[in-house]
Amino acid sequence: MTIKDDKDIFQVLQSIKRVLVYLAVLLSSVIFYFGKDIVMPIVLGLLISLALAPIVRLMQQAKIPAPLAALALVAVLSSAFAMGVSAMSEPVGQMLSTLPDIGAKIQGYIQPYQPTIDEISRAGQRVDQLTGKSDEGTQGVIIEGPGLINSATSSVATGITTVLIALLLSVFILGSGNLFYEKLVASAPALSDKKRAIKIINTVERSVSQYLLTITIINACLGIVVGTLLYLFGIPNAVLWGVIAAAFNFLPFLGAIAGALFLATVSLGMYDSFSAAILPPIIYYACSAIEGNFITPIVVGQRLQLNIVAVFLSVAIWGWLWGLAGALMAVPILVFLSVLCANVDSLRVVGHFITGRVSTNR
Repeated sequence: MTIKDDKDIFQVLQSIKRVLVYLAVLLSSVIFYFGKDIVMPIVLGLLISLALAPIVRLMQQAKIPAPLAALALVAVLSSAFAMGVSAMSEPVGQMLSTLPDIGAKIQGYIQPYQPTIDEISRAGQRVDQLTGKSDEGTQGVIIEGPGLINSATSSVATGITTVLIALLLSVFILGSGNLFYEKLVASAPALSDKKRAIKIINTVERSVSQYLLTITIINACLGIVVGTLLYLFGIPNAVLWGVIAAAFNFLPFLGAIAGALFLATVSLGMYDSFSAAILPPIIYYACSAIEGNFITPIVVGQRLQLNIVAVFLSVAIWGWLWGLAGALMAVPILVFLSVLCANVDSLRVVGHFITGRVSTNR
């Protein structure tokens, strides 16, 4: 066999490898999309386990058994979350009770422009008639979908079920101590692979837990600052808006914009002048912008710096696959992939794209 034949065989094998990788990515996407009811709780449970594993390990050093430590920790966090939701129910109810008044005031803002809006609507209807898209003389069957309340109830029930399954899975993983990790390491064939697997597991656990803890603290501080400033400005339910700012900030890119638009809608219904109504959302978005562009990059540092394009693509892809829950988990998943790619030679090219650091290797 000649050298040319060897090169041809190598190129064919490389082509087959690329095709298999593309097929694996496509198959994984199909599984993630159609099997999200099963896969999403598993991924969420693993992320919770990675975030809480260092705390459980500290509790084990204090002579607390791993199962008891895991159960107690998850129970405390779940209770704290439930108490927070219960405490916010009254401010939310107060804000919802003011929605009719807010709608009436917003309609008052729009009223001077109503003739222009009607004229644009009539022009659109005339264009449809000229292009033959008029609905006159056509019949159709309208199939009514589920109502808004039924859809919201179904979404809430699905979300609660997903969280409960994830919490139970995290309890089992954390309660098993190092058994889950030992099983993963034992599946590696060679000793060098086992060492690499241990390194990857430890790095992933440390990186994900540090990222989630750091972001949670930053978002909590952001919520305190936003709530305090809005309280000084005189916004009702300022504490609720602080909680909203902290919660929405877990969603990259869109969270701050959505929160500011939400506050702008409510603010327009509370103030008579536009200049006074626009200041609260400006305060909200300014705090979020300062946090996102200055505070978080400084606090998180170079260790967990990610490529902004990779973060955007991750949020878009996981949001498309799993909706809001996928968008919220997109960055922790990207942190996991960044560590994995940095420790697997065949994935280093992908790792260079994910990370925000500039490689100095020549």
